[in-house]
Amino acid sequence: MRQKKSSATENGASDSPGPAKEEGQRGSKVASQMSSLLAMKKAINGDMFTEEKNMFEEKYLSPSSALLAEGGYENPTLKDNWDDAEGYYRVRIGEQLDRRYTVFGYTGHGVFSNVVRARDRLKGDHEVAIKIIRNNEMMHKTGLQEMQILEKLNKADPDDRFHIVRLYRHFFHKNHLCLVFETMSMNLREVLKRYGKNVGLHIKAVRSYAQQLLLTLKLMKRCNILHADIKPDNILVNETKLVLKLCDFGSASFSQDNDITPYLVSRFYRAPEIIMGAKYDFALDMWAVGCTLYELYTGKILFPGKTNNDMLKLMMQLTGKMPNKLVRKGMFRETHFDSNFAFLYHEIDRVTEKEKVTVMPSIPMTFDLLAALVGEQSLDDAHLCKVHQFKEFLEKCLNLDPLKRLTINQALTHPFITEKID
Repeated sequence: MRQKKSSATENGASDSPGPAKEEGQRGSKVASQMSSLLAMKKAINGDMFTEEKNMFEEKYLSPSSALLAEGGYENPTLKDNWDDAEGYYRVRIGEQLDRRYTVFGYTGHGVFSNVVRARDRLKGDHEVAIKIIRNNEMMHKTGLQEMQILEKLNKADPDDRFHIVRLYRHFFHKNHLCLVFETMSMNLREVLKRYGKNVGLHIKAVRSYAQQLLLTLKLMKRCNILHADIKPDNILVNETKLVLKLCDFGSASFSQDNDITPYLVSRFYRAPEIIMGAKYDFALDMWAVGCTLYELYTGKILFPGKTNNDMLKLMMQLTGKMPNKLVRKGMFRETHFDSNFAFLYHEIDRVTEKEKVTVMPSIPMTFDLLAALVGEQSLDDAHLCKVHQFKEFLEKCLNLDPLKRLTINQALTHPFITEKID
């Protein structure tokens, strides 16, 4: 398991920089708490579970004073000498946790935690990743829920066939909840950077990754769990890059706990029903999978909107205008549509630098999905056939109506998944 300090522009997090001002109102007290939590991410330019080159050089050792090199001194002004002011645990290289794990590396920090690499002396120095949850009441509760969800998923998959990261155990260390995970090599954001920068990955790899991701959706649905943050950053691969595991269940919930909030899921992968404030279910993860797979194949973000409103415009340029019946279902519809169902596009005037609203009764479908997938490639017939299948697959994953979106079983039996390319 890895953790990353990455650009929000790359990872599509809801905290991307720029003049973006997220619209919408809060649907409940829980939604307000979620918004507060996501706002905290804005102050931390990071995301979970990835790897940086030379991460063990001194400049990487102590973001937020979270890590001290072996032999480092303790600052008496810090809380109890082991937490920093933000509640992150100050890990020391060589330190032993729970009398069995020897810390040898630090892989970064995110909103909920910092993650270290350690060797388990009770398991022959087997390498593990330990996620140390911040010493904060809200973070602690979130960590406990993540633990509960992962334990349920792992128990439902004793043979490890459904591509969910394995949680080995947990313990408490100086008031911090610590989750012990299996280690993986890198995440798909890094795979793209190293092997498909600006061009994407081969269609064979994308098909294989798609099939594995669909199996994770199948298990989560069986367990009534929504991940609610699927994106390349939260998908890990092993050393061979052939096997993936879905990780980071910090935003996950049980399907019955789906409170309305316009900020659920990192923005670039956020389904339209979330933005509109409509009821949502497992289809939100299918939408995120579609966005992720497009990005893996092309190396480009499908919907790089600066705000929720901008996201809707980009979506409708691909799919056509949102049906009136879907608009009616949205708690936040008045932010995005007028009483005649015309789209209200919010943008910043370049001259006055003030927000202006453009009424758009119709939105032309200017995004050609097939052309975007083919790009400048010269493809043989077999490859081109596979790209056509992929295009049809994505269109069904990205239906604006979650009730008409591709189901997990339909996706698993789609020709793009079932027919391999030679």
